[in-house]
Amino acid sequence: MANETIMRYQVADYLGIPASDDDGDPTFALMGAGFNTLDENPAAQLDTKAYINDRAASSIIKSYQPQFPFDTDLMKSEEAIMELYNIGRNELTGADAERDYVRVELFEPVASKENTFKARKFRVAVSVDSCAGAGGEAIKVTGNLNNVGTFVDGEFNTQTKTFTDAESAAGGV
Repeated sequence: MANETIMRYQVADYLGIPASDDDGDPTFALMGAGFNTLDENPAAQLDTKAYINDRAASSIIKSYQPQFPFDTDLMKSEEAIMELYNIGRNELTGADAERDYVRVELFEPVASKENTFKARKFRVAVSVDSCAGAGGEAIKVTGNLNNVGTFVDGEFNTQTKTFTDAESAAGGV
């Protein structure tokens, strides 16, 4: 369809929840109900220079520093929200505050694979900035998912909640 506008509900977000034992793989919890916003800020990092023969400066993009700001209502029944809340509540730091995060493009289905869509998996450091609420209002948990390293391109099955990196999905090793 020409000029199709992508709506926010066509991007699904999943937070990796560590297994209760140290050897198990994390499960992915949908970041949906209770999330008021969950944005993506690629945050291009520029190198800008003005050479002696130039009137104006020139810029190149040297890297990215992605950040995903979130704003949620604290809902006990929502596993992803409670995971974020507990990171802030327990003041976790370093690797203990890192999680896998998958951003799924529901508008990009993978051909011949049911319930599977293009996706990117990030490792993020969760920084909870605030757990606040006025009298008579829901408590809000706000903060950022801060990128760690380079994202992995791939695909995500929304039924089995499994991420497959692009090389493996293409039949590589």
